[in-house]
Amino acid sequence: MKNFLVKTIANAGALAVAVWLLDKITLTGGSTGKKVLTLIVVALVFGLVNFLVKPIVQVLTFPLFILTLGLFTLIVNALMLLLTSWLADKLDLSFHVEGFWTAVLGGLIISIVSWALHMVLPDED
Repeated sequence: MKNFLVKTIANAGALAVAVWLLDKITLTGGSTGKKVLTLIVVALVFGLVNFLVKPIVQVLTFPLFILTLGLFTLIVNALMLLLTSWLADKLDLSFHVEGFWTAVLGGLIISIVSWALHMVLPDED
Protein backbone atom coordinates (compact mmCIF):
# COMPACT_ATOMS: atom_id res chain seq x y z
CA MET A 1 0.00 0.00 0.00
CA LYS A 2 2.83 2.38 0.84
CA ASN A 3 4.43 1.68 -2.56
CA PHE A 4 1.13 2.57 -4.28
CA LEU A 5 0.96 5.89 -2.40
CA VAL A 6 4.56 6.71 -3.24
CA LYS A 7 3.99 6.02 -6.94
CA THR A 8 0.81 8.09 -6.97
CA ILE A 9 2.56 11.03 -5.29
CA ALA A 10 5.48 10.74 -7.71
CA ASN A 11 3.09 10.67 -10.69
CA ALA A 12 1.20 13.69 -9.34
CA GLY A 13 4.46 15.58 -8.88
CA ALA A 14 5.64 14.66 -12.37
CA LEU A 15 2.31 15.74 -13.87
CA ALA A 16 2.53 19.02 -11.94
CA VAL A 17 5.98 19.71 -13.40
CA ALA A 18 4.70 18.99 -16.92
CA VAL A 19 1.75 21.34 -16.37
CA TRP A 20 4.14 23.99 -15.06
CA LEU A 21 6.63 23.68 -17.96
CA LEU A 22 4.31 23.23 -20.93
CA ASP A 23 1.61 25.73 -21.87
CA LYS A 24 -0.40 23.17 -23.82
CA ILE A 25 -0.82 20.83 -20.86
CA THR A 26 -3.43 22.57 -18.76
CA LEU A 27 -4.88 22.09 -15.33
CA THR A 28 -7.70 24.51 -14.63
CA GLY A 29 -9.71 24.92 -11.51
CA GLY A 30 -10.57 27.30 -8.75
CA SER A 31 -8.48 26.94 -5.65
CA THR A 32 -5.10 25.38 -5.10
CA GLY A 33 -6.69 22.59 -3.07
CA LYS A 34 -8.98 21.69 -5.96
CA LYS A 35 -6.00 21.64 -8.36
CA VAL A 36 -4.05 19.35 -6.01
CA LEU A 37 -7.01 17.00 -5.69
CA THR A 38 -7.43 17.00 -9.49
CA LEU A 39 -3.72 16.23 -9.92
CA ILE A 40 -3.98 13.30 -7.52
CA VAL A 41 -7.03 11.89 -9.33
CA VAL A 42 -5.32 12.38 -12.71
CA ALA A 43 -2.22 10.66 -11.30
CA LEU A 44 -4.41 7.72 -10.29
CA VAL A 45 -5.92 7.58 -13.79
CA PHE A 46 -2.43 7.86 -15.32
CA GLY A 47 -1.17 5.05 -13.09
CA LEU A 48 -4.15 2.89 -14.02
CA VAL A 49 -3.59 3.53 -17.73
CA ASN A 50 0.09 2.67 -17.37
CA PHE A 51 -0.76 -0.48 -15.41
CA LEU A 52 -3.53 -1.81 -17.66
CA VAL A 53 -3.03 -0.45 -21.18
CA LYS A 54 0.69 0.22 -21.55
CA PRO A 55 1.86 -3.44 -21.27
CA ILE A 56 -0.61 -4.48 -23.97
CA VAL A 57 0.58 -1.71 -26.28
CA GLN A 58 4.21 -2.60 -25.59
CA VAL A 59 3.64 -6.25 -26.48
CA LEU A 60 1.79 -5.36 -29.67
CA THR A 61 4.49 -2.90 -30.76
CA PHE A 62 7.51 -4.93 -29.64
CA PRO A 63 9.04 -5.06 -33.15
CA LEU A 64 9.01 -1.25 -33.24
CA PHE A 65 10.81 -1.14 -29.89
CA ILE A 66 13.52 -3.39 -31.30
CA LEU A 67 13.72 -1.51 -34.60
CA THR A 68 14.06 1.90 -32.93
CA LEU A 69 16.29 0.67 -30.08
CA GLY A 70 13.69 1.68 -27.51
CA LEU A 71 12.94 5.17 -28.80
CA PHE A 72 9.41 4.06 -29.58
CA THR A 73 8.88 4.25 -25.81
CA LEU A 74 8.50 8.02 -26.22
CA ILE A 75 5.58 7.46 -28.59
CA VAL A 76 3.93 4.94 -26.25
CA ASN A 77 4.33 7.34 -23.30
CA ALA A 78 2.77 10.12 -25.37
CA LEU A 79 -0.17 7.90 -26.28
CA MET A 80 -0.67 6.98 -22.61
CA LEU A 81 -0.66 10.69 -21.70
CA LEU A 82 -3.19 11.45 -24.44
CA LEU A 83 -5.37 8.57 -23.24
CA THR A 84 -5.17 9.95 -19.71
CA SER A 85 -6.22 13.37 -21.01
CA TRP A 86 -9.17 11.82 -22.83
CA LEU A 87 -10.23 9.85 -19.75
CA ALA A 88 -9.87 12.98 -17.59
CA ASP A 89 -12.22 14.77 -19.98
CA LYS A 90 -14.73 11.90 -19.72
CA LEU A 91 -14.46 12.00 -15.91
CA ASP A 92 -14.97 15.79 -15.97
CA LEU A 93 -11.50 16.52 -14.59
CA SER A 94 -9.86 19.78 -15.60
CA PHE A 95 -6.72 18.25 -17.15
CA HIS A 96 -6.01 18.52 -20.87
CA VAL A 97 -3.11 17.76 -23.19
CA GLU A 98 -3.30 19.58 -26.52
CA GLY A 99 -1.61 17.82 -29.40
CA PHE A 100 0.59 14.82 -30.03
CA TRP A 101 3.96 16.59 -29.89
CA THR A 102 3.03 18.24 -26.63
CA ALA A 103 2.22 14.76 -25.33
CA VAL A 104 5.63 13.48 -26.50
CA LEU A 105 7.44 16.28 -24.67
CA GLY A 106 5.13 15.93 -21.67
CA GLY A 107 5.72 12.18 -21.56
CA LEU A 108 9.47 12.77 -21.60
CA ILE A 109 9.22 15.32 -18.77
CA ILE A 110 6.95 13.04 -16.73
CA SER A 111 9.31 10.09 -17.21
CA ILE A 112 12.37 12.06 -16.08
CA VAL A 113 10.67 13.71 -13.09
CA SER A 114 8.95 10.49 -12.05
CA TRP A 115 12.27 8.63 -12.18
CA ALA A 116 13.95 11.34 -10.08
CA LEU A 117 11.13 11.32 -7.52
CA HIS A 118 11.22 7.53 -7.27
CA MET A 119 14.93 7.80 -6.46
CA VAL A 120 14.24 10.24 -3.61
CA LEU A 121 10.99 8.86 -2.17
CA PRO A 122 10.99 5.64 -0.11
CA ASP A 123 10.00 2.50 -1.99
CA GLU A 124 8.81 -0.03 0.56
CA ASP A 125 5.72 -2.23 0.80
